[in-house]
Amino acid sequence: MAEKRTEIASLGEFGLIDHLTRHNEVRNASTLLSIGDDGAVIEPFGKQLVVTTDMLVEGVHFDLMYMSLKHLGYKSVIVNLSDIYAMNAEPSQITVSIAISNRFSVEALDELYEGINLACDRYGVDLIGGDTTTSQKGLIISITAIGEVEENKFVTRSGAQENDLICVTGDLGAAYMGLLLLEREKKLYLENPNVKPDLENQTYILERFMKPEARRQTIAWLKEKKILPTAMIDISDGLSSEMLHICKQSEMGCLIYEEKLPIHDDTRAIAEKFGIAATTAALNGGEDYELLFTISANEYEKVKECELFKIIGHITTADKGKYFLTNGNNKIELIAQGWNPIKN
Repeated sequence: MAEKRTEIASLGEFGLIDHLTRHNEVRNASTLLSIGDDGAVIEPFGKQLVVTTDMLVEGVHFDLMYMSLKHLGYKSVIVNLSDIYAMNAEPSQITVSIAISNRFSVEALDELYEGINLACDRYGVDLIGGDTTTSQKGLIISITAIGEVEENKFVTRSGAQENDLICVTGDLGAAYMGLLLLEREKKLYLENPNVKPDLENQTYILERFMKPEARRQTIAWLKEKKILPTAMIDISDGLSSEMLHICKQSEMGCLIYEEKLPIHDDTRAIAEKFGIAATTAALNGGEDYELLFTISANEYEKVKECELFKIIGHITTADKGKYFLTNGNNKIELIAQGWNPIKN
């Protein structure tokens, strides 16, 4: 029996918007007016607003040969929420704009929005608007996220100070290894469509790539302990690249220890199969969507037992450079080798 396919043109632009947002609900008191007018209305009640935007383009940021539309919808929201948390803010609203070719049906977009709505529900975020238009080829998703933060409690990349502790949430490198595994199976399938994919039961690394989570618990924990990070960034392009962003903006140096890097056992195992050093994946892989932040060394006693993040190094003066200390006690200059979104 053929799957039902409803052509998008049969609904029209406004009919499509009505269809995709028919189950939309308001979760935040700051959302005064949501979808259905020329614009949404937000009243932050004495807080400051943080705004960020990310665009995902088919063939550049995702591949629908192995990424389901539901996972894509969920991930497209998470990558924006992660940026909000990286400012020490709490996400409250998003807008979603999509450009679609005629190869997509209404049912396909329902699947995409199922993932979007799941992320909104899980993180308590309101979908308050967006746009739809035609794409000549493929799918483009642009999401703007809005967050709220107490007055002057937002955290930038530029506040790191000498001797600050460098911390990172979760673990690193798993998403990159998940991508490599999926790309390997895609190549084998294209060479021989009769070959069944072998994902080696690598549920953890595949979920880290296809369905990442934003680290809201860490922001809540820091707030509870009255710890304000001095600098923070989310890890989308690789630990090395993001650490260098903090150093550049703060005009400081750093020293990161290989032995301190949080790497999951599954990441180490699959990296060995691919002949890649797990440390390399952790430093340069990207798409981890973990939080990298610095805090005063005076906070060490408060944070040393926290399981939400690990201390991986410390900030130095700029003249001492930006280095990575290997397990063999070799100092290597930290170089940005992660994802470059505008590289040809």
